Amino acid sequence: MKYTFTAYGHPNILATHKTTLEITKDTQLTEKGNCIVAVWADFSLLRIKEVIGSCSSNDKILLTIAVAGIKEEIIAVVNKNFGSDKEIVLRKGSFASERTLGIHANKAAAGLSRELVEKLKNSATAVSVTIETHETHHTP
Repeated sequence: MKYTFTAYGHPNILATHKTTLEITKDTQLTEKGNCIVAVWADFSLLRIKEVIGSCSSNDKILLTIAVAGIKEEIIAVVNKNFGSDKEIVLRKGSFASERTLGIHANKAAAGLSRELVEKLKNSATAVSVTIETHETHHTP
């Protein structure tokens, strides 16, 4: 199952946080929000719940950020208790709150390519974000 939505860049995007990545519906961003990689997101909590509802508790999700021909993929263990209609957070650690879509992510904001981050610094830049179940092969 897959769901794609749009967000936008912002001049204050730094993407320097080493353990967290966030996408928000907020339209403004200060430089303190160094984990935020896109703003003004138009995601539907209901649609995200549909995607994660098809996952088992230890399944992984794949979040893809694409802008101007550049694509980054982040894999994380799904948090079945995700319930935020304002922001999506992926964490490298194991802390999970209502805002956390995934834990044990393979990268955070600081791990994104600097080429992508430069594109994200333009508020006119539309960002395509896709959340989908990630097929994993379990070994017995």
